[in-house]
Amino acid sequence: MIKAIFFDIDGTLVNKHAKALESTKRSIALAQAQGILCGVATGRSPVHLNRQIDELNFDIFVTYNGQLVYTKDETIHAEPFSEDILSRLVAFADRYHRQMLFGSRRSLEGSSLMRFGQNKWAKKFSRFLPKRFPTKLAKNLISRFSIHRKEQRYHELDILKEPIYQCVLLSPESEAAFLREHLPDCQFTRSNPYAVDIIPLGGSKLAGIKKCAAHFNFSLDEVMAFGDSWNDLEMLEGVGIGVAMGNAEAAVKSQADFVTRTNETDGIYHALQHYNVIKEELNESR
Repeated sequence: MIKAIFFDIDGTLVNKHAKALESTKRSIALAQAQGILCGVATGRSPVHLNRQIDELNFDIFVTYNGQLVYTKDETIHAEPFSEDILSRLVAFADRYHRQMLFGSRRSLEGSSLMRFGQNKWAKKFSRFLPKRFPTKLAKNLISRFSIHRKEQRYHELDILKEPIYQCVLLSPESEAAFLREHLPDCQFTRSNPYAVDIIPLGGSKLAGIKKCAAHFNFSLDEVMAFGDSWNDLEMLEGVGIGVAMGNAEAAVKSQADFVTRTNETDGIYHALQHYNVIKEELNESR
């Protein structure tokens, strides 16, 4: 019996216009009416999250890839970087003149370029970019943005006085070994080819969901999760039912228990009905 359902956001919960389909809204409401807890599991920050999920009435919020987990009433889990590891991240970004964002509970600060990338207009523009750039081209593009700044620019940020749960680094996939070598005490996960989320070692969306399971007294076998990208893999493999969206990466589809329709064609509704979580026939919004 399913007791909790978690949804990734981009490419899963919302469509290309950053809106939840009517079938998705109704499906979640029907699940909650049965006592099933519904939540997001996202790499995003809590900042303006309600707008990003189309103001859906969720019960649980697993944010920063599992590092900050909360309900409307309480914090379930909060695991920021240690001071030592955060200092290494800042030193890395300054030494190599890299574009990096630092995420606290209240804000995202750092690279102005990457803050623009969080803007809804930038996200709309990104839909016109290819899913993959050739490796050499991706490196060249990112290096052009790694402008030479004065030393220790990031050390001056006021946000570093607060707990930092996640950093986002402009970095191509080809740099994976380089990052592991220079930041061995960090975990790396990504939902796109251009930027990587950096969190404390051992963190993940699944780790955040485990904290929810312990708090609300349900098992992972009683959890259903939806996702479409690489940072959803561990979550989909670790819960009772892992659902990949029809628009998901091939690797995600191959590891899922079920591949549903896309985020544009009632994928969430279709999967919940397939597993008899909801039984009501809806007017499909395709």
